[in-house]
Amino acid sequence: MKPKLRDIKLQPSMVRGQQGFVLSDPLEISQKTLFMPIYMSFLLSLLDGTRDIGTIKTGFELRIGRIIALSDLELLISRLDEALFLENENFFQRYQKAIDNYRSSKVRSSSLAGSSYPKDPNSLRENIQRYLDKVSDASHQEIDKVVALISPHIDYQRGATIYSKVWSKARKSLEQTELIVILGTDHVDGKGSITLTRQNYETPLGVIATDGDVVNELAGELGDDAFANELNHRGEHSIELALVWLQFILGDKTCPVVPILCGSFFKFIENGESPLKAKQVITTINFIKRLYLTKRILIIAAADLAHMGPVFGDSIPMDIGERAKMASDDEKLMEILCRGDVELFYSLIQKEKDRRHICGVPPIYITLASMPEAEGTSVGYAICPASPDYTSLVSICGILYKSGKE
Repeated sequence: MKPKLRDIKLQPSMVRGQQGFVLSDPLEISQKTLFMPIYMSFLLSLLDGTRDIGTIKTGFELRIGRIIALSDLELLISRLDEALFLENENFFQRYQKAIDNYRSSKVRSSSLAGSSYPKDPNSLRENIQRYLDKVSDASHQEIDKVVALISPHIDYQRGATIYSKVWSKARKSLEQTELIVILGTDHVDGKGSITLTRQNYETPLGVIATDGDVVNELAGELGDDAFANELNHRGEHSIELALVWLQFILGDKTCPVVPILCGSFFKFIENGESPLKAKQVITTINFIKRLYLTKRILIIAAADLAHMGPVFGDSIPMDIGERAKMASDDEKLMEILCRGDVELFYSLIQKEKDRRHICGVPPIYITLASMPEAEGTSVGYAICPASPDYTSLVSICGILYKSGKE
């Protein structure tokens, strides 16, 4: 047996005074978690499907300088298998069952109702209205001819002010919109994949229809891989959090959507490559460009900005000085975003080697590359806590792009 670890989630943690990582399943096929001491984390890199247990034992001992009993290693691998953290027949059977259930369902059900926001539709509407009422009257001045926007995908408790400013200003433009393309960050995929779904999205405010014809047309150009990671839609929060606001602002108006998850560009950044070299990325951009010629469309980039501090793997806590630098760097970034300069945006991210962990890079990049000539207006910016002691932070923004053409 040559065990191979899946793409799983590792969250820094401390258990009984011991530093390490909590392993969990980002697809939520398994509900199990495992704690692994930090000195054992190197062992995970050895589980790549090319080594048997004996070779893994030897490699670990030579690198770490600690003896691990073969029985302990076998027990660990058995526990990883039971938790569905290994790529093997056990996992593939459970995965197939999960994707079959997802596709056979009438809708993609809300994954956040009752936790991130109220499950009761009346309570949800009241919450959103309260958020809107808290922003000044000037913030409600609507912008006409909006062709694209950047909205956060952080939780409403922290991002309510920015959500309110973005969506209240887009209201007038939404009245004329015929199709909405929503690009969300895929927090599970690390390979730059473009992932579609034919499922309609459901929230407590109702079902918002996915335009199946448009999805099928794009899928025909992307190929079979367009649905390879479709299960990622089931638990991904980025699209869902934006759609709730879209539904509230639309009110009684209906407008179909095309939900697209965009995987991380880290491999392009690390290799010094342009995302345009990826067939899926350039195909998606060109497809959206053609949509503009036939429909009144709006692109939504559901994207947050920087994620910094120990919670995100940084060694330096975010004190007052680091927070000020974060805000200054974000200001420069937003100036570029408002200019709609996609190549300057990406060159900045590449120059930084994405050290600020901007999880919204893929949806923002595809939005800027796809939209027609437009000018952006920043409507809000905020730095939000990501840890109780405020040593880890997340920044968010709202930008609306107005068409410069009649």
